[in-house]
Amino acid sequence: MSHLSAALAAHVPLAVATRGPAVESIHYGSVAVVDREGRLLYSAGDPHALTFTRSALKPVQALPFVAAGGIEKFRYVPEQVALLCASHSGEPRHTDAVADMLAKSGSSASDLQCGTHAPGFYEARGEIPPPPPYPPLAHNCSGKHAGMLAYCAMCGHSKVDYLSFDHPLQQAIRAAVSRFTGISAENLVAGIDGCSAPNYAVPLSGLARAYARLASSQADSTYGDAPQTLANAMAAHPEMVSGERRSDLALMRAGRGDWVTKIGAEGVQAIGTRSSGLGIAIKIADGQKRGLYPAVVGVLDALGLLDRRAADELASWGHPDLRNYRGIRTGDVQKVLVLDKCQA
Repeated sequence: MSHLSAALAAHVPLAVATRGPAVESIHYGSVAVVDREGRLLYSAGDPHALTFTRSALKPVQALPFVAAGGIEKFRYVPEQVALLCASHSGEPRHTDAVADMLAKSGSSASDLQCGTHAPGFYEARGEIPPPPPYPPLAHNCSGKHAGMLAYCAMCGHSKVDYLSFDHPLQQAIRAAVSRFTGISAENLVAGIDGCSAPNYAVPLSGLARAYARLASSQADSTYGDAPQTLANAMAAHPEMVSGERRSDLALMRAGRGDWVTKIGAEGVQAIGTRSSGLGIAIKIADGQKRGLYPAVVGVLDALGLLDRRAADELASWGHPDLRNYRGIRTGDVQKVLVLDKCQA
């Protein structure tokens, strides 16, 4: 079966948008919930659908640097460790911290090969950004790229081609992706991410497995305490992983240290739960965040992970109103997903 055929298989409705009393649009997708061994526990749609991980891969991409002692060598503080995994909003606290990360490794903003875009905090605030140019430090992936450059500096690798598929850095990342997703390196489906770094498509269940392992309290036989270090930083500093009025910040605050989560472009979300050992991965087939947010909250609710406080904090994400240009409420978005239990 071709990758295209696999991508078109077996998604089911996860969320709907209404106008008045009628359903106007349907957001299809799939869900995989696994344990730390990768065993499928619950699913919706096609839990093995081939899915590009996009920015949900960032904590795994940071593993080689952290496991090699990069945090200690360059004296990165926990907020900067969280930025290794971030799709940040380009707020001053983000850009200042990334600039310091670069300086500590003998790099500069001119070494970043992530490109540029308008800082995300404008969209989060509902504001129109000023015209370009925009600084590369404000790119949402600049923290990840700062870590990649630091790895190169630490290991004596070339910086000019650090995004090349066969660069030693990318080979090390590919090994980490393989180990944590359970997919052999030769079977990883490669593509180029929005920030120009290599990215990989894996079965949705493989992404869920990676997050179950990321959230584990046990040291990894290959990467030691690096997964815990990254998960601790993300949970302690979700404001650095995303930014104000962003979903990852809202989710990790609601999880109160128990959830390690990262959104990815095109409707991807991955969550690891530290207390229950679950890995959760969700894909919205049409790539829209509008359908993703209710689906994420719906999955957490279906798994019994929302207490009253968390449910209240996430209410506006799980059941957002839709309004027209005059601010009149026209409908809403709501989850319709059903999780099937796969094994006892």
